[in-house]
Amino acid sequence: MSTGRPATSVSTHVLDTALGRPAGGVAVELSAAGAQGGWTALGGSVTDADGRCEDLPAPPADTTRIRLRFEVGPYLSGRAGAGTAFFPEVTVDFTVAPGEHHHVPLLLSPYGYSVYRGS
Repeated sequence: MSTGRPATSVSTHVLDTALGRPAGGVAVELSAAGAQGGWTALGGSVTDADGRCEDLPAPPADTTRIRLRFEVGPYLSGRAGAGTAFFPEVTVDFTVAPGEHHHVPLLLSPYGYSVYRGS
């Protein structure tokens, strides 16, 4: 059933800023919340060799917020000599506008991270 509203979409990618390359193999989970609140896990994906995750599920039409959970611990711990990851996961919660594409990259290093709305 169509709501008449354009679809909202979400994509992401993870860049390892310490190594200067994409972070492949990072699991990403997408959850959505509507105007009534309450999170619903919609599914997820794993970043490819280019660090991109472009096949995340489309959020429902009434979505007002998205949460991306990046499972970065295995990636960071797997780097040569890295040991245990300081940040085992990164969670990003952001608002969405109906019909817009939201690209939210994660810039990752062993002891810090940042995110931004990309294009």
